[in-house]
Amino acid sequence: MTSAWRDLLPIAREAVALGGRIMATRVPSEITEKARRDLVTDVDLAVEETMRAFLTREAPEIGVLGEELGLTGPSGQGYWALDPVDGTANFARGIPLCGVSLGLIVDEQPVVGAIELPLLGHAYWASVGGGAFRDGQRLQVSTVDSLASSMVSVGDFSVRAEDARKNELRLRLLAALGAQAERVRMIGTAAIDMVWVAEGKLEATINLSNLPWDTMAGVVLVREAGGLVVDGDGTRHGIGSACTIAVTPGIHDILLDLINH
Repeated sequence: MTSAWRDLLPIAREAVALGGRIMATRVPSEITEKARRDLVTDVDLAVEETMRAFLTREAPEIGVLGEELGLTGPSGQGYWALDPVDGTANFARGIPLCGVSLGLIVDEQPVVGAIELPLLGHAYWASVGGGAFRDGQRLQVSTVDSLASSMVSVGDFSVRAEDARKNELRLRLLAALGAQAERVRMIGTAAIDMVWVAEGKLEATINLSNLPWDTMAGVVLVREAGGLVVDGDGTRHGIGSACTIAVTPGIHDILLDLINH
């Protein structure tokens, strides 16, 4: 990937820092349902609007796809995928497991990622070929090679009635992992799931969906930290993947076998 995309990393880092400052200083005063059991707060909207304005000013040739306000601007040279508050349900209840996530997608793959966890006090960033970092410290995935010694997170249950089949699969996965893994966690935010794989706190995370604003920034971080990110069938993860599975190489084959049997 060309260095031109890496040159946009400082813009991504500043954008999530802007969003993080809003999250850290505002308590939600308006919480509504944009769909059944799917929350949005006034802070989500304020963060997205602020970050969109900044990104449009700093890189007007690149469009922005945000969770709350959709796609705006050009997309021919790639586009930003923005989640202004990843883990809104946590944030709305004062649970600090939430953050701001921003990835740059080019040719259906993320090339730059930045994630800010303002309530935990950490910033993460990565670019293809440039490594992955937390607060300036280079990241490396876990070297664990046994599922019995692994901590694995699983994405939230779907709140959509039509996703009952996916929730049944989640229950089966939880049962299988509960019988074999050291510990299983459901954190409630894909951004933290992914960065914790990148820095070795988790050996894997399994998300049975692939919304670009949720996942793309984390994909770059995990890959640049030496991990693998694949679809449910084991193929390389991309914008069109159905699932997002980030895993350390040591348990990749074991985990994929468990998921698919």
